[in-house]
Amino acid sequence: MSENKLLPVDDALARVLAGAARLGEEDVTLAAARGRTLSRDLVAKRTQPPVDVSAMDGYAVRAADLASGPVRLVGESAAGHGYEAALKPGETVRIFTGAPVPAGADAILLQEDAEVADGDVRLKPGAKAGDHIRAKGLDFSEGAAALFAGTWLGFAELALAAAMNHATLPVAHRPRVALLASGDELVLPGAEPGPSQIIACNSFAVGAIAQEAGAEVIDLGVFRDDLAELERGITLAREAKADILVTLGGASVGDHDLLKPALARQGMTLDFWKIAMRPGKPLISGRLGDAHILGLPGNPVASIVCALVFLAPLVRALQGDPTAGADRTETAIAGADLPANKGRRDYMRAMLAKDAEGRLVATPMPMQDSSLLTELAQSQALLIREPGDAPLPAGSPCRIWRLPR
Repeated sequence: MSENKLLPVDDALARVLAGAARLGEEDVTLAAARGRTLSRDLVAKRTQPPVDVSAMDGYAVRAADLASGPVRLVGESAAGHGYEAALKPGETVRIFTGAPVPAGADAILLQEDAEVADGDVRLKPGAKAGDHIRAKGLDFSEGAAALFAGTWLGFAELALAAAMNHATLPVAHRPRVALLASGDELVLPGAEPGPSQIIACNSFAVGAIAQEAGAEVIDLGVFRDDLAELERGITLAREAKADILVTLGGASVGDHDLLKPALARQGMTLDFWKIAMRPGKPLISGRLGDAHILGLPGNPVASIVCALVFLAPLVRALQGDPTAGADRTETAIAGADLPANKGRRDYMRAMLAKDAEGRLVATPMPMQDSSLLTELAQSQALLIREPGDAPLPAGSPCRIWRLPR
């Protein structure tokens, strides 16, 4: 198949996500909700702050009173223990950050701007009272939605949900991702490889990418290049009720690349195979019953880049993330002259730095072979070149995708 007939990457991603309906939902505790995706809008059960409160330590005052001389200290308002009476003209209350503002007060005199003597409080020369008041409902109001379906729950979102008085949260089910690696040349880490064998590493990186996106990962192990053996692995994935089966290796056209026929014998409906992408041309996408199939290339860098581009968005889409397919690239400056690009989108491993003007500079690694993990580990981004791009001189704008760390 010529490169100009290969499926473009954006079209391939759209097709992968087209059938990604959100899975079911469950309620989990706040402590278990980190990294999950909210399945319904979350409405505040209370107002925050529930009353007007002070933003600073100082004195609650009527601002107009300070212009005519000292005011009399009549009490104290602390967080959780407010001053219950209304402030009368000529009175002030010592107040602390987060404490309720007494009725009648309209400003806070900062403690460093106050002079206190014999129970009287006056302004220091040159100082003035500011409002320094956090109004009731400044953060959120009871009955209003403050977190929305599809939101990924990080530390800030969990704090907000807790402040809204939710002890449990409705979240999307984690997609179950089964990993099936194939190849007679592969042995697991810790084993003693034969003269022509290598260590299986793709599943660890791809599994981590899936987990970071919110998946539950099931590593089925390494299977020989044998149709019956591969069908056994596919059956294990089906028995595990995998929502996504990710195969690693065996997706190309060699005599020992048997995953595509093994999947076909198990009943896979193939959507597409081979895309206009470097690294990662031999990508399989299809369905096997309700399960999504992604067949990733065997070369480690190609497998990892394809997992970032296709698997992570699919995992997020199955959790109802409306931004699953969003463009996550940004602009940088090319740190080296780049040749013209041919017919595939190229994801070049690159280092990032700032130049003397503070601009972000992306410099491609000297070697871009899709088997080189050392250079991938040293890179901070993928520099993206589109099919048919003309030569790009150093210093020109380019597009990058920061690698997650």
